[in-house]
Amino acid sequence: MINGKTQLITHLGYPTEGFKAPMIYNPWFEQEGIDAVVVPMGVKPEDYAATVQVLRRLSNWRGALVTMPHKVSTLSLVDELTPTAQVAGACNAILLRPDGSLLGDQFDGAGFVRGLQRKGFALIGRRVLVSGNGGVGSAIAASLAAAGVAELALFDHHQPSSEALAQRLNSHYPQLRTRTGSNDPAGFDLIVNATPLGMKEGDPLPFDMDRVSPATLVGEVVMRQAITPMLALAQAKGCPIQQGTDMLFEMIPAYLEFFGFGTATPEQLRNVSQIRYADETAP
Repeated sequence: MINGKTQLITHLGYPTEGFKAPMIYNPWFEQEGIDAVVVPMGVKPEDYAATVQVLRRLSNWRGALVTMPHKVSTLSLVDELTPTAQVAGACNAILLRPDGSLLGDQFDGAGFVRGLQRKGFALIGRRVLVSGNGGVGSAIAASLAAAGVAELALFDHHQPSSEALAQRLNSHYPQLRTRTGSNDPAGFDLIVNATPLGMKEGDPLPFDMDRVSPATLVGEVVMRQAITPMLALAQAKGCPIQQGTDMLFEMIPAYLEFFGFGTATPEQLRNVSQIRYADETAP
């Protein structure tokens, strides 16, 4: 029950129809007796900066979850950034601190990497291709570099995004091999779709799946459905996969700690989650 003491966490992005986080956080808050609620708010890019300035003036606003297309623009709207957000070049969490200042952090990459590690996928020395080098792709690349991968191939239809990400990575991880400009998935241990492709019916595939080895782990960030067309083809080839929701459930415990609401395991969150897909009965 929302009341006058309820702490608000706004889920900022556009469009909101695909948002899954409220269906995980809110059942968890209810079960644990935490007086907080996650509220989706659709904010177009041209209105985003003004919206953040209004929200920070609300007395019961704890902060925000930030998703596409605002993760990069958030960098300039907060008062302080964690090192992770700086390396990633993107921010997906805002905390309103007691002194009124805003702290920005980034958990996409941590969630993705923790999901891989929970599956027993060792990252040290691996060759990885990340397609999509905006907010989520940059965060995943940064966390993969921190986890010890040997090579990161970066691809984005906006080539300057890839080049800027490579420069940030090389400045913090000089031993890391980076290259840009190719989306060919052949020869990689891990490929990651960090683009929006798969969110809409009829989207083209992010990779040429005929070029993917059965030994390659295929990772997804899209959460429109449990098994996206890309993941279905990967499974048909015998590839190990990581679903988009795996990243989500792994990053939420870090978010809870960031907002001061304790923590949880991914299994506990899955047990209370209200996410349901047409292709499965539970996440």
